[in-house]
Amino acid sequence: MPTMNPFALCTLLVSATACAGTPMDSQAPGPPPPGAPTLALETVAGGLSSPLDLTAPPGDQSRLFVAEQTGAIRIIENGMLLPLPFLDLSGVVSCCGERGLLGIAFPPDYATTGRLFVSYTKRNGDSRIASFTVSAGDPNVADPGSEAVILEVSQPFGNHNGGGIVFGPDGMLYIGFGDGGSGGDPQGNGQDRTDLLGSILRIDVSGSAPYAIPADNPYAGHATFRQELWNYGLRNPWRFSFDRQTGDLYIGDVGQNRREEIDVQPAASAGGENYGWNTMEGLECYNATSCDQTDLVLPVLDYGHGGGACSVTGGYVYRGSAIPALAGTYFYADYCAGWVNSFRWDGAAATEQIRWDALAPGDVITSFGQDADGELYVIGGGTVFRIVEQTSP
Repeated sequence: MPTMNPFALCTLLVSATACAGTPMDSQAPGPPPPGAPTLALETVAGGLSSPLDLTAPPGDQSRLFVAEQTGAIRIIENGMLLPLPFLDLSGVVSCCGERGLLGIAFPPDYATTGRLFVSYTKRNGDSRIASFTVSAGDPNVADPGSEAVILEVSQPFGNHNGGGIVFGPDGMLYIGFGDGGSGGDPQGNGQDRTDLLGSILRIDVSGSAPYAIPADNPYAGHATFRQELWNYGLRNPWRFSFDRQTGDLYIGDVGQNRREEIDVQPAASAGGENYGWNTMEGLECYNATSCDQTDLVLPVLDYGHGGGACSVTGGYVYRGSAIPALAGTYFYADYCAGWVNSFRWDGAAATEQIRWDALAPGDVITSFGQDADGELYVIGGGTVFRIVEQTSP
């Protein structure tokens, strides 16, 4: 997530060839085809303080939990924003820029354990993954004294903290960290498997210890590489998500100053993918006319910074029931330009690329959200919107 830029609509250029240098054959997502549903944004709640994440406990159809960058987790219950926060971490969170309360995740067994997980930057700028438990007397209030630190990572610079945390279909906790910040990955963290930066981690938090290394992690038992790594070669995986039906992992990885990218890791993957940063930025060699792409996994989609675009905001594959025609459609956005586009991944390529002008909220887009039923939300500025189908009067 970059520093805020003025809102501007732009034309998305999607590269159709994995080549060094400037992509040669580009196409722009078009308008919805005939017969496609007419989509709109429905306001759910406004007046939030820099909301960055939205999710719900499994099976909870009445509540949405929203992470505010300034440190509070707010609840929207039955369409109403509750006045008191579920949890307030403003006293321990460093904000703002690319720091703050960056992510929240509920495990599959939340209904019985009452334990949730958060990702935030501490006052000294380092990243912390921690868990809290809900209070005994009120399901809408967490116990602030219940914090258990899971993992801490030193951040050499103030940007590229990542911050996404998601429970996968396997029940493991996946954690995204950027390359440590500055520009161009000066410490080489993206390609360094001996540290946790520039990667998505996969850990088991179901036991009594802070966490365990899953036995099937790609580097489990390795003497040198960090065993928590699930993949690497990422610059700043600000938002990533699993398709709740197929288990495929979609990663929105923020680029340097030319290309933004979306990577897809198939559900059958055993992990260990190298997504190329800082050898490559999107489908281009980074700061070079050629580069060694051996063993690199290239993005399924990338786009340039024309028209005010600057930073990809990864989203979700739609698996709700309200708009059946959208099933299997992945939605993503650009933070600065404020547009929302979509595609379907056919196992090899991004297909059916669509530009949804009606889903542009008129502000920066910091994140998407998904509720317990699989319906999707767009977070624009201080407002949460639901993606709905517009019906004729």
